[in-house]
Amino acid sequence: MFHSIGPIRIMPARASCTVTRTRDHRSIMLLRLGIAAFAVLFWSSADARPTARLPDPRGEFVRQCAPHMMGRWAHPEDVCSCLHDHAAAVVEDADLREALLRGISETGVPTIETQWVPPTKQAEIGPTFTKIARPALQCMFDPSK
Repeated sequence: MFHSIGPIRIMPARASCTVTRTRDHRSIMLLRLGIAAFAVLFWSSADARPTARLPDPRGEFVRQCAPHMMGRWAHPEDVCSCLHDHAAAVVEDADLREALLRGISETGVPTIETQWVPPTKQAEIGPTFTKIARPALQCMFDPSK
């Protein structure tokens, strides 16, 4: 198949096209494989990032609450954790619970400001304090239970 003219060998045109096509196909396949690998890495890391950035609501509450408890209680983090887990947990209404947690985290005392609650639920503020009184006192004076 090869024609020799001195030391130079000349390949037929058909064979050189086959080699070029094979190289082109390999290049395209490698490019596709690289793009696929990049896409998998990009999307898997993109999915993991948002969950890592979300704050822990309980931990954030304790972080904001504890400085207000310093000097009042021997273990401020325990008191704040207990208030979150027990006192606020007995409040079924989401708006009232959110207002209560806001009051505790801002002042260190179970507090609900009327402007933090929709007008239709403001009448429930008093009964809410009655409901949380026992667990709140338990948290403040014996948070380990």
